[in-house]
Amino acid sequence: MEKAKISASQLFILMVLFEMGSALLVPLAIDAKQDAWLAILLGMVFSFVLLLVYHRLYLYYPDLLPTEYMQKILGKVMGTVLAFVYILYFMYDASRVLRDFGEMLLAFSYRDTPLFIANALLMLVIIYTIRKGIEVIARSGELLFIFMYIFASAGFILIVSSGLIDLKNLQPVLEDGLFPVLKVVFTQTLYFPFTEVVVFTMILPYLNNPKKAKVTMLCATGLSGINLIITMLINVCVLGVNLTARSQFPLLSTVQTIQVADFLERLDVFFMLALIISIFFKICLLFYAAVVGTANLFKVKSPSRLSYPFGLIILLLSITIASNVQEHIHEGLKVAMFALHIPFLTIIPPLLLLVAFLKNRKKHEGNTFD
Repeated sequence: MEKAKISASQLFILMVLFEMGSALLVPLAIDAKQDAWLAILLGMVFSFVLLLVYHRLYLYYPDLLPTEYMQKILGKVMGTVLAFVYILYFMYDASRVLRDFGEMLLAFSYRDTPLFIANALLMLVIIYTIRKGIEVIARSGELLFIFMYIFASAGFILIVSSGLIDLKNLQPVLEDGLFPVLKVVFTQTLYFPFTEVVVFTMILPYLNNPKKAKVTMLCATGLSGINLIITMLINVCVLGVNLTARSQFPLLSTVQTIQVADFLERLDVFFMLALIISIFFKICLLFYAAVVGTANLFKVKSPSRLSYPFGLIILLLSITIASNVQEHIHEGLKVAMFALHIPFLTIIPPLLLLVAFLKNRKKHEGNTFD
């Protein structure tokens, strides 16, 4: 485990950037149509329960990485296997986000550039950052977080000034009742992006004030949820439900419609920079968790040595997981969601907490008896 510490404010910023990540790109919860904002809100609220599960596990083992306390909870063999599977999951998730980045870049302005080249350029920067450690990642987040919010605030003001918002696109509310919204919540928004913060269980041991962990996690998820709600509200108000659903990257489509006084237009490049910032940190944190977890699990003295081979694996995986963008989206929404996200984010952690609770209670009762 790296000898480093980060503050609660740095953890807050990293979590917000992580949760917005690739969620800003896609038409999040659009299956709920004009009620997409409500599906995001409910997904955020329900995710608080799982965040408390992750936090409670951290309280039981505040100085241990999950790769260590899984072995204490489940035993050496089962704990090691599960920890290794989680590492693979983090790498797979990082490759999916990297693929999102490459597809966005190619669709936006680099149509003749090979996907491998686009992904490799970002991966080189990420590898360099990972080698510097979690403190450098956190300080970079503090700096770039400011720029991202400047871009976001400017974009919101320009969209409102352009007169593009049509609130009628949000009506009628709950046209088909609450069930379709809840279906989207329990098949999409609960897992992506909110409970993906399970990766922060690999970061929490670096927090310099463990008492602030719970409040920081809940507040960060709340802010990122509000940001995503506002983003989808704007997308639907500007583009309408049908166009938002058909658009590969609705936020970029929305930004491309900005035109103020026949002077300010084609501002999408600035907002693409904001998207790249959030995607960069999401990949960084997933990558870092995989590297640190592997180093801890297999007793590698220098985790930075793993950054190059792991970076190459994630890069190659991002190219090979799907033959085209449609297959990539289908795999993310259907295959990965049910085969990976649901068990790794919502089933296994509560089971680990239950076993940890029972073990700690027996230990406590034994000490009391003695």
